[in-house]
Amino acid sequence: MAKKRSYQDACGVAHGLDLIGERWALLVVRELLLGPKRYGRLRADLPGIGTNVLAQRLAELEGCGVLRKRRLPPPTSVAVYELTDWGLELEPVLRDLGRWAIRSPGHDGGAHLSATSFLVSLRTNFDPGLAGDARGSYELRVGEEIGRAVLADGTLLVERGAPERPDAVLTGPPAQLARVVYDGYALDEAVGAGEVEVTGDTASARRFLGVFSLPVPVGPPPAPGT
Repeated sequence: MAKKRSYQDACGVAHGLDLIGERWALLVVRELLLGPKRYGRLRADLPGIGTNVLAQRLAELEGCGVLRKRRLPPPTSVAVYELTDWGLELEPVLRDLGRWAIRSPGHDGGAHLSATSFLVSLRTNFDPGLAGDARGSYELRVGEEIGRAVLADGTLLVERGAPERPDAVLTGPPAQLARVVYDGYALDEAVGAGEVEVTGDTASARRFLGVFSLPVPVGPPPAPGT
């Protein structure tokens, strides 16, 4: 493997870019924020990455201590990649970067969105002011991921795995669920079109869907051709 280039700069930001500044590196980190994944799952969730590039990024991130590779115990006995404790400390960095970048007038909300990216976005864009005293437990079946969200006391927990007794279950592709949460796509319309399914307490599900907000864009989208 070719030696990585370095900025040769003592600034911590520069060294951070030495570690995680290569193309796709932060997206690999994002895909592991909810827990371990196999190589094939990472490849499927990042459809634009070449298999050689993915292998290289995984090796680089493992080499600098951001993630590790381990083998699950029998009977599964498959290799997975997971973030180290130090790697997990990148989540607030990704959250802040995401909140900053989504204000760009050039942001394309219709581009590919993985299930993990959608679930992590709920952590990023949760608005305690909108949540108030709302409470609830929700199962989120997003693509091939199953997550649980617990809303209580102005806080939101989102993690991988199903809750024991959810108030409501929301099922759908990440792109369609994102439209409902962020783009004002009416839940009734999404359900009627067969794009999203809701079972359980629909009123509670509506309250949950209303506790997220996006930052205000910095300006209008650029004109075509500019």
